Amino acid sequence: MASLETFDTDRLFAERLRFIHLNELNQMHQNHQVMATLGGIRSDEETRLFILNNLYHWQSHGFGLWVFRDKVTKQFVGRAGLRKTNVEGKAEVELAYALMAKFWGQGFATEMGRKILQVGVNLLGLQDIICFTLTNNLASKRVMEKLGFEYEREIIHANLPHLFYRLKV
Repeated sequence: MASLETFDTDRLFAERLRFIHLNELNQMHQNHQVMATLGGIRSDEETRLFILNNLYHWQSHGFGLWVFRDKVTKQFVGRAGLRKTNVEGKAEVELAYALMAKFWGQGFATEMGRKILQVGVNLLGLQDIICFTLTNNLASKRVMEKLGFEYEREIIHANLPHLFYRLKV
Protein backbone atom coordinates (compact mmCIF):
# COMPACT_ATOMS: atom_id res chain seq x y z
CA MET A 1 0.00 0.00 0.00
CA ALA A 2 1.01 3.59 -0.51
CA SER A 3 2.73 5.79 2.03
CA LEU A 4 1.98 9.46 2.33
CA GLU A 5 5.42 10.80 1.32
CA THR A 6 5.89 8.84 -1.90
CA PHE A 7 4.11 6.10 -3.81
CA ASP A 8 3.85 4.55 -7.25
CA THR A 9 1.10 3.81 -9.72
CA ASP A 10 1.59 1.58 -12.74
CA ARG A 11 3.19 4.35 -14.79
CA LEU A 12 3.87 7.15 -12.32
CA PHE A 13 5.94 8.01 -9.26
CA ALA A 14 4.42 10.45 -6.74
CA GLU A 15 6.23 12.56 -4.18
CA ARG A 16 4.87 15.01 -1.67
CA LEU A 17 4.74 18.57 -3.05
CA ARG A 18 7.74 20.67 -1.96
CA PHE A 19 9.49 23.90 -2.89
CA ILE A 20 11.88 21.95 -5.13
CA HIS A 21 8.92 21.62 -7.52
CA LEU A 22 8.59 25.40 -7.99
CA ASN A 23 9.95 25.53 -11.56
CA GLU A 24 7.71 22.71 -12.77
CA LEU A 25 4.65 24.24 -11.11
CA ASN A 26 5.53 27.63 -12.61
CA GLN A 27 5.56 25.98 -16.06
CA MET A 28 2.15 24.44 -15.37
CA HIS A 29 0.66 27.57 -13.83
CA GLN A 30 1.79 29.73 -16.76
CA ASN A 31 0.46 27.38 -19.44
CA HIS A 32 -2.68 28.93 -20.93
CA GLN A 33 -4.10 25.59 -22.09
CA VAL A 34 -3.77 23.94 -18.65
CA MET A 35 -4.84 26.95 -16.61
CA ALA A 36 -7.94 27.63 -18.72
CA THR A 37 -9.64 25.00 -16.52
CA LEU A 38 -8.00 26.10 -13.26
CA GLY A 39 -8.87 29.76 -12.89
CA GLY A 40 -6.29 31.32 -15.21
CA ILE A 41 -2.55 31.93 -15.32
CA ARG A 42 -0.67 32.33 -12.02
CA SER A 43 2.39 34.50 -11.56
CA ASP A 44 5.63 33.19 -10.04
CA GLU A 45 4.61 34.81 -6.76
CA GLU A 46 1.14 33.22 -6.86
CA THR A 47 2.77 29.83 -7.46
CA ARG A 48 5.10 30.36 -4.49
CA LEU A 49 2.05 31.19 -2.38
CA PHE A 50 0.29 28.09 -3.78
CA ILE A 51 3.20 25.94 -2.59
CA LEU A 52 3.32 27.66 0.82
CA ASN A 53 -0.42 27.09 1.28
CA ASN A 54 -0.02 23.44 0.32
CA LEU A 55 2.95 22.95 2.67
CA TYR A 56 0.85 24.45 5.45
CA HIS A 57 -2.02 22.10 4.51
CA TRP A 58 0.32 19.09 4.82
CA GLN A 59 1.55 20.33 8.20
CA SER A 60 -1.99 21.00 9.46
CA HIS A 61 -3.81 17.95 8.12
CA GLY A 62 -1.19 15.28 7.37
CA PHE A 63 -2.08 15.08 3.67
CA GLY A 64 -2.15 17.29 0.60
CA LEU A 65 -0.88 17.39 -2.97
CA TRP A 66 1.73 15.23 -4.66
CA VAL A 67 3.79 15.83 -7.79
CA PHE A 68 3.64 13.01 -10.34
CA ARG A 69 6.38 11.96 -12.75
CA ASP A 70 6.54 9.38 -15.50
CA LYS A 71 8.50 6.43 -14.07
CA VAL A 72 10.46 5.88 -17.30
CA THR A 73 11.18 9.41 -18.60
CA LYS A 74 11.03 11.20 -15.18
CA GLN A 75 8.99 13.95 -16.88
CA PHE A 76 6.67 16.07 -14.74
CA VAL A 77 3.15 14.86 -15.55
CA GLY A 78 1.14 16.93 -13.07
CA ARG A 79 -0.01 17.42 -9.51
CA ALA A 80 -2.86 15.85 -7.62
CA GLY A 81 -4.01 15.11 -4.12
CA LEU A 82 -6.49 15.61 -1.35
CA ARG A 83 -7.17 18.91 0.33
CA LYS A 84 -9.63 20.36 2.74
CA THR A 85 -11.81 23.01 1.19
CA ASN A 86 -14.99 24.89 1.88
CA VAL A 87 -17.89 24.56 -0.56
CA GLU A 88 -20.96 26.67 0.02
CA GLY A 89 -20.13 26.96 3.73
CA LYS A 90 -19.48 23.24 4.27
CA ALA A 91 -16.08 21.72 5.08
CA GLU A 92 -15.19 19.05 2.52
CA VAL A 93 -12.18 17.01 1.38
CA GLU A 94 -11.54 17.46 -2.33
CA LEU A 95 -9.73 15.27 -4.82
CA ALA A 96 -7.81 17.76 -6.97
CA TYR A 97 -5.75 17.04 -10.07
CA ALA A 98 -4.05 18.93 -12.88
CA LEU A 99 -1.93 17.57 -15.71
CA MET A 100 0.38 19.11 -18.24
CA ALA A 101 -1.49 19.24 -21.57
CA LYS A 102 0.87 16.81 -23.34
CA PHE A 103 -0.33 14.08 -20.93
CA TRP A 104 -4.06 14.65 -21.43
CA GLY A 105 -6.18 11.83 -22.79
CA GLN A 106 -3.81 9.03 -21.73
CA GLY A 107 -5.57 7.89 -18.54
CA PHE A 108 -3.06 9.53 -16.18
CA ALA A 109 -5.65 11.58 -14.25
CA THR A 110 -7.71 8.45 -13.61
CA GLU A 111 -4.59 6.52 -12.57
CA MET A 112 -3.53 9.30 -10.20
CA GLY A 113 -7.03 9.70 -8.80
CA ARG A 114 -7.53 5.99 -8.21
CA LYS A 115 -4.32 5.72 -6.15
CA ILE A 116 -5.03 8.92 -4.22
CA LEU A 117 -8.51 7.66 -3.34
CA GLN A 118 -6.93 4.42 -2.04
CA VAL A 119 -4.63 6.52 0.14
CA GLY A 120 -7.57 8.64 1.33
CA VAL A 121 -9.77 5.71 2.22
CA ASN A 122 -7.23 3.12 3.42
CA LEU A 123 -4.60 5.31 5.11
CA LEU A 124 -6.57 8.41 6.10
CA GLY A 125 -9.95 6.81 6.79
CA LEU A 126 -11.88 9.23 4.58
CA GLN A 127 -15.43 8.18 3.75
CA ASP A 128 -16.70 11.23 1.88
CA ILE A 129 -14.65 12.95 -0.85
CA ILE A 130 -15.80 15.59 -3.31
CA CYS A 131 -14.56 16.67 -6.70
CA PHE A 132 -15.65 19.49 -8.99
CA THR A 133 -14.84 20.95 -12.37
CA LEU A 134 -15.96 23.68 -14.72
CA THR A 135 -19.17 22.73 -16.52
CA ASN A 136 -17.38 22.66 -19.90
CA ASN A 137 -14.49 20.40 -18.75
CA LEU A 138 -15.85 17.15 -20.14
CA ALA A 139 -12.54 15.28 -19.75
CA SER A 140 -12.44 16.00 -16.01
CA LYS A 141 -16.11 15.02 -15.71
CA ARG A 142 -15.28 11.64 -17.32
CA VAL A 143 -12.38 11.14 -14.89
CA MET A 144 -14.65 11.78 -11.89
CA GLU A 145 -17.25 9.34 -13.19
CA LYS A 146 -14.61 6.64 -13.90
CA LEU A 147 -13.42 7.03 -10.30
CA GLY A 148 -16.93 6.40 -8.98
CA PHE A 149 -17.94 9.96 -8.10
CA GLU A 150 -21.65 10.72 -8.48
CA TYR A 151 -23.04 14.01 -9.73
CA GLU A 152 -24.81 16.04 -7.04
CA ARG A 153 -25.44 19.51 -8.36
CA GLU A 154 -24.07 22.62 -10.04
CA ILE A 155 -22.25 25.09 -7.81
CA ILE A 156 -20.57 28.44 -8.23
CA HIS A 157 -16.86 28.25 -7.37
CA ALA A 158 -14.40 31.09 -7.99
CA ASN A 159 -17.35 32.96 -9.54
CA LEU A 160 -17.79 30.30 -12.24
CA PRO A 161 -20.32 27.47 -12.70
CA HIS A 162 -18.95 24.03 -11.74
CA LEU A 163 -20.23 20.47 -11.70
CA PHE A 164 -20.06 19.08 -8.16
CA TYR A 165 -19.52 15.36 -7.56
CA ARG A 166 -19.26 13.23 -4.41
CA LEU A 167 -17.82 9.82 -3.57
CA LYS A 168 -19.13 8.07 -0.46
CA VAL A 169 -17.25 5.00 0.67
